[in-house]
Amino acid sequence: MIKIEINGQVVEAHEGDMLIDVADSSAIPIPRFCYHKKLSIAANCRMCLVEVEGAPKPLPACSTPVTDGMKVYTKSKKAVEAQQSVMEFLLINHPLDCPICDQGGECELQDVALEYGDDVSKYSETKRVVADKDIGPLIQTDMTRCIHCTRCVRFGQEVAGMMELGATGRSEWMQIGTYVAKSVSSEMSGNMIDLCPVGALTSKPFRYSARPWELKAYPTISGHDSIGSHIFVHAKEDTVKRVVPRENEALNEVWISDRDRFAYEGLNAEDRLTQPMIKVEGEWQVVDWQTALDFTAEKLKQYADPKQMGVLASANATVEELYLLQKLMRGLGVHNIDTRLKQIDFRLDALGMVETGLSRSLEAVSQLKTIVLVGSYLRKELPILNHRVRQAQLAGAKVIAINPAEFDFNYKVDQSLSDDPITLIHTLAGTCAFLMAEEGQVLPEWLEGIAISEKAESLAKALKSAQADRSAIFIGQIAQMDSNYSQFVKVTQLLGQLTGIQVDILPMAANEVGVNWVNATPEFGGVPVESMITVPMKAYVNYGVEPELDCQEGVKALEAMKQAEFVVNFTLFNSDQQQAYADVLLPIAAYVETAGTFVNAMGQKQSFKPAVNPPGEAKAGWKVLRVLGNLCGVEGFDYTHSNEVLAEIPEMEVRHFVDTSELAFELHNTDCDTYCVPMMPLYGSDAIVRRSPSLQAAHDAPQVAARLSRCDSDEVMVFQDGVEVTLAAVVDEGLPEKVVLIDKGLISTAAFHSGCATVKPV
Repeated sequence: MIKIEINGQVVEAHEGDMLIDVADSSAIPIPRFCYHKKLSIAANCRMCLVEVEGAPKPLPACSTPVTDGMKVYTKSKKAVEAQQSVMEFLLINHPLDCPICDQGGECELQDVALEYGDDVSKYSETKRVVADKDIGPLIQTDMTRCIHCTRCVRFGQEVAGMMELGATGRSEWMQIGTYVAKSVSSEMSGNMIDLCPVGALTSKPFRYSARPWELKAYPTISGHDSIGSHIFVHAKEDTVKRVVPRENEALNEVWISDRDRFAYEGLNAEDRLTQPMIKVEGEWQVVDWQTALDFTAEKLKQYADPKQMGVLASANATVEELYLLQKLMRGLGVHNIDTRLKQIDFRLDALGMVETGLSRSLEAVSQLKTIVLVGSYLRKELPILNHRVRQAQLAGAKVIAINPAEFDFNYKVDQSLSDDPITLIHTLAGTCAFLMAEEGQVLPEWLEGIAISEKAESLAKALKSAQADRSAIFIGQIAQMDSNYSQFVKVTQLLGQLTGIQVDILPMAANEVGVNWVNATPEFGGVPVESMITVPMKAYVNYGVEPELDCQEGVKALEAMKQAEFVVNFTLFNSDQQQAYADVLLPIAAYVETAGTFVNAMGQKQSFKPAVNPPGEAKAGWKVLRVLGNLCGVEGFDYTHSNEVLAEIPEMEVRHFVDTSELAFELHNTDCDTYCVPMMPLYGSDAIVRRSPSLQAAHDAPQVAARLSRCDSDEVMVFQDGVEVTLAAVVDEGLPEKVVLIDKGLISTAAFHSGCATVKPV
């Protein structure tokens, strides 16, 4: 530690720290535009010029390291004159359009100009005008306002991992753009909006909808993935207008994904359900809550039989909702409760419930030295976790990807094994066999016939040399959706045991870890979702899900609903599909409209309060379930507050990993000419996201297309289980020859699932 003086105040600092950081830690203000604590130092705006004793001219505080005994003056005549001169140059070409600028009221340029700007400009020449760029549906550009701080450029290079924006030209003719006309496609691009100190980059969905001073900020937790990013919901008159990040260094730092930022548009969708509805003699009628709940309670009691009723629930529901849902259904004798709608292989259930979760903190992930991704396009599954993996890779970590395609990661992948899922499982099994043979261990019977390929041997050597306590194996969503998911877990678990590396099955949904905590599973005598929809039941309860889109086998789920005698949907939306099969639609609140708790991937319980009221007559889901519990005569539903529900739930147990050694090594779909790999697109993951117009116009929205390694036709016919659908053909040379990738989250692709398929050009 050393001591320096800033404006006569003695401050302690580490030698080599930048002056601006030392001043910030001591609450000494220094103006800046280009500097940001999460980005590299550019020192190009010069707004942070300060006087340093002994220096012939003012120095930029952002790039000046402190030394022992240094004396700094941020408010001296020399420093202020330098800062005022810089401000004058910045304002020379800046347009005077603050009244119509969305940044007005929260603009760093406005704030600094108020203190360092002059009230009269000496500049009388014509200001420059820069044409706006169309960089996609999420970010609005007004490049005449740009002051060339390059924060957006550095963000793309250093955080997003994609140099999508850059600078061309010099001096006042310098422009920030995309070089060639194209959209910005990063899944974290919206952070550029927050980084921009002026109104050059603003939110396109938010544009002209409200002024910053009209908004109220409510702290809450994101409800779209298992990271549980901290966010602020900005609302006006009970309507969510935008979502911005809330700093939490341990979780999302100062970033959020575009899914978390722009999904709020779905809350205001045209088909938002605002009143209870009942189908009477084939016609839908709007009714009051009492009528709807009385009718629902009578039907639930009528069909309350383990063999007659199935419950499909969203893992994005809160802990309180899922707890009351399972308590109500089990009170009625129904144990068929499942949230694993995207999974189709449930062979592991015979060994016990497989719990997903991340066994280390996100900060620890960024310190790993070896990371293995098994069946995971992590960048499009959990963007914030992927950002931490990128941090680890930039610090020297080795990343190994084992996937059915050569995916476009935004960091270097040291070893990539891409093949069809069957071959991948054999490669992992071969890796285990090689490691056991190296150690002189006796191979289990199921490994004796496994061939050890060059890829398996290479992978084995890489993992054998890895530092086990600083390594991780992540099983992602692609593997979890595969028809041989249990076998992926079996061979990967053995691989972890042989190398000493921790294996984690990554949770995807916001409260997936909380599902197991409150036992909202078929563990106690129930059957999984696959069984519920394969053999249709007489009644279904759908909580926060659209089975036709949320289930991997969407068509099968839809047919099961249509054949049922009674279906009640606790839902945010009133879609045409639901109207076709449901008998009751009960409007419930979204996560920003209710109090509740999510358990993130790391097992952290994060409670939150409502930011806005639900629209119309929609109610918080836990309140609806509480009343239903009483109407159905189930004991223990006398709650007055969601905190009482949370307090009743026993403490979380330590996460366990089932022992798969007794699981038979049996592979399904081994003789496929073409292996269909379903993909859950980033913007097709849940009902709210699917209704965000901006996200559905973005790069990562679900596509009605089949991706193949080669095809001579613009369209292909895909056949599976007696269903045939014509899809656009997209050639991806990174795909193995036997694999076809198909996006889920669309009605047109609802029939397709993991397994054998036939693809023919049209």
